[in-house]
Amino acid sequence: MNDSNVRDHLLGARPFVIAEMSGNHNQSLERALEIVDAVADAGAHALKLQTYTPDTITFNGAAEEFYIRDAKSLWADKNLYKLYAEAYTPWEWHKPIFDHAQKRGMVAFSSPFDTTAVDFLESLDVPFYKIASFENTDHILLKKVAQTGKPVIMSTGVSSVADLDESVKVLREHGCKDLILLKCTSTYPATPETTNLLTIPHMRQLFDVPVGLSDHTMGIGAAVAAVALGAVVIEKHVTLRRADGGVDSAFSLEPDELKSLVIETERAYLAMGQVNYTLTPKECNSLQFKRSLYVVKDVKAGEAFTAENVRSIRPANGLHTRYYDDILGKTATTDIQAGTALGWNLIANE
Repeated sequence: MNDSNVRDHLLGARPFVIAEMSGNHNQSLERALEIVDAVADAGAHALKLQTYTPDTITFNGAAEEFYIRDAKSLWADKNLYKLYAEAYTPWEWHKPIFDHAQKRGMVAFSSPFDTTAVDFLESLDVPFYKIASFENTDHILLKKVAQTGKPVIMSTGVSSVADLDESVKVLREHGCKDLILLKCTSTYPATPETTNLLTIPHMRQLFDVPVGLSDHTMGIGAAVAAVALGAVVIEKHVTLRRADGGVDSAFSLEPDELKSLVIETERAYLAMGQVNYTLTPKECNSLQFKRSLYVVKDVKAGEAFTAENVRSIRPANGLHTRYYDDILGKTATTDIQAGTALGWNLIANE
């Protein structure tokens, strides 16, 4: 896939929907391939993995700092090394997963978490790279990814504007020409109240890059709203069934939900359209059913028009309602049957 193909994929005529498998394969290659089939059937445009091992992402330490002690975390009291040993995707699985995703018509790529992962993914000729939020200030990784010259998608969670400005400069200065930023709230799951989608157009203007959403909220509402605000990429974690469990299953979409996301984000994109006050052809056909002035009770010649015998009703074959006050009190030129569209020829010029 050449650079122009990649850009066409990422910035096509529809929101680019990325299905993030993460560790929801539950250490089963068979399940991983089932997820590929399920998200392909749901209409996802891309399948994303995460490329690391426990040793490349953390240290096998027993000190307190290597544990998650947030009681509200999905992974409360987990040792980091053991958590990543449970969650990681074996590197020998990458090629069969990528091959199957491509066979099913999807783009396949990954998030590297250190330089050795970049070297490995280069050997598989991935078309572009994703930088995860917790790695978006790792300049060692950013430089390595940028030097591949391939497009980069970077999540912006757990970062200040100053952090992002510095990271974007590092990427650009080391060879990244095509960059997409993803608004991201790195809590699992995230709440709508902390998602702050209005950041999307601001971020697009601030960094002069396309912007999307890496969404950890439940459901698809935030993603649909993001597209309405100009998001070009939507990334969502996916699983076969949340009931099966897994490290990220609690905030992942099931296949039917992913299908709805693909459909509804496309509808949101199509509905955006452009600034337009011109009637559509179908609206023009409906003009006849707007309101106008009709005689609604029989009127004799010389009888005055009143609020009792003239009303604004559908259809639009009578005088415009702007003339209502003007004709009240004027008289009829002839006998008029109820149900007749009122015209100037029926009104005496007094």
